[in-house]
Amino acid sequence: MVRPQRRAPSWRPFLLFVFLLFLTSGGPAVAKVFDPEVFTLDNGLQVVVVTNRRAPIVTHMVWYKVGAADEAPGESGLAHFLEHLMFKGTETLGPGEFSRIVAENGGRENAFTSWDYTGYFQSVASDRLEIVMEHEADRMTGLKLTDEIVLPEREVVREERRSRVGNDPGSQLFEMMNATLYLNHPYRVPVIGWDHEISALNTESALAFYRRWYAPNNAILIVTGDVDAAEVRRLAEKHYGPIAAKPVPARARPTEPPQHAARRVILKSPRVNQPNVSIRYLAPSYRTSNEGEVYALQVLEEILGGGSSSRLYRSLVVEQGLAAAAGAGYDADRYDQSVFSFFGSPRPGHEVDEVETALRAEIERVLNEGVEAEEVAAAKKRMMAGAIYARDPLGAAPRIIGGALAAGRSIDELEAWPERIDAVSVEQVNAAARAVLRDERSVTGLLLPEPTT
Repeated sequence: MVRPQRRAPSWRPFLLFVFLLFLTSGGPAVAKVFDPEVFTLDNGLQVVVVTNRRAPIVTHMVWYKVGAADEAPGESGLAHFLEHLMFKGTETLGPGEFSRIVAENGGRENAFTSWDYTGYFQSVASDRLEIVMEHEADRMTGLKLTDEIVLPEREVVREERRSRVGNDPGSQLFEMMNATLYLNHPYRVPVIGWDHEISALNTESALAFYRRWYAPNNAILIVTGDVDAAEVRRLAEKHYGPIAAKPVPARARPTEPPQHAARRVILKSPRVNQPNVSIRYLAPSYRTSNEGEVYALQVLEEILGGGSSSRLYRSLVVEQGLAAAAGAGYDADRYDQSVFSFFGSPRPGHEVDEVETALRAEIERVLNEGVEAEEVAAAKKRMMAGAIYARDPLGAAPRIIGGALAAGRSIDELEAWPERIDAVSVEQVNAAARAVLRDERSVTGLLLPEPTT
C-alpha cells in the first residue's frame, strides 16, 4: 500500500480558501469555514460531520491523538509501525481483508503518521459508509497480532526507511536539521524512527502502544461528503458507541530549554544534483502562541514566500538572478513548538553561499525595516486570489479539521480564522518576526554535491 510521507501537510490552500469565504460572506459575524456539525458520543468519541453534496461520495476518517512524539525513549518509529500493523487483521477480519473489502466496494484507503497524530481514512460511495465504519470501529480495539505478522512487517518498515531516507540526501539532511534544531523535544526524532530502534520493536511493544493510546475518548471521527449529521450519528452510535472509554495517558512531553547558539549542518553527497540552503527557526504553534502571534506569522510567511510576488522570489530569483527557487514556510498546526523556515537553491553559475547571503539579507531587512501596511494588505489579497479552488477535493475538510483538533485546537478556533487573520496589524507582523527570527534559535542546513572519486 502506498502511504503519504510522514510530514505534516501544508494548509496554505486551506488558509487562502478561508480568507475568501470571509471576504465574500459579509464580514466576521457571518463568516463560516466548513460550518460542521459536531457531537460527542457517551464514550468520548468526538464526531465531526461536514455535508458536501458535490458528488455521491463520503470520506470517513479516524484520527488518534497520538503520534511519534508520544513514544517512549528508545522506541522511535513505534507509532508509524503500529499504523502498518493496523492493516493486519482483527478477531473478525484476517490480514488485509479490510483493504480488500474497501477495494471491492470501489473505495480507496490509506493512513498516515505524524509527530502529533495518526489517521486512517476511506473514501467510498455514500451508500457504503456503514461498511467502512463497521470495520474501522472493529480495529479500534480488536487488533490481533502475532510474531508471524509483526516481524516481517518490521522489515517492511526498515526497507521503507532505507528507500526514503537512506537513498535520499535531502531526507537525511532534514533529519539531521531536526535533531539539531530541537535540543530536547521529541520532534527531534524522525517519525519513521531510527533504524536501530525500529529493529528492536516487537509484538509486545506494538500491542502495548495500541492498548495505551487507541480508544474512542482519544479519537476524532470525521465524515465529510454526501451525508447528513443525523445519519452519521445513528451509524456512529451503532458501531463506535459500544466501545468502552478507558484511561489515556497525558501527553507528557519534555519542553525545549533556552537555546544560546546558532547551529549549522552540512551534508555532502555525490547523489545531490541540486544544492540548496535552508534556515529553520523555532516558532510557536497555534497551541503554544501568544494571542495573535501565529496569525501574524502566517501573514509574514505570505509576504516573504507567497509565490512569484513575494519578497524572496522577487529579490533572489527575479532581481538578483541568483536562485532557481526561494521561499519561506510555516506550519502552525503542531501540538508543540513548530518551525518557520527559509530555503533557496542556486541557479547554474552561482553558489549556495551566494543564495545564503541573499536570504540572510532579506531576513535582516525584515528585522531592521519591518514590513509595510501595503505589503500586509497585498498579502491578504494574494491569499484571497489563490483560494477559490482549495475546497474542491472532498478530502480537504477531514484533513484540515482533523489536523487542527488533534493538535489541540477547537472547531470554534478553526471557524474564527478569517476574523483573526483580518485583525492582524503591521505592528503584530513586525513583532512576531523579531520574536521568532533569532539566530540563537536556528539551524542552517546546506545540501551540497560531492564529486565521485
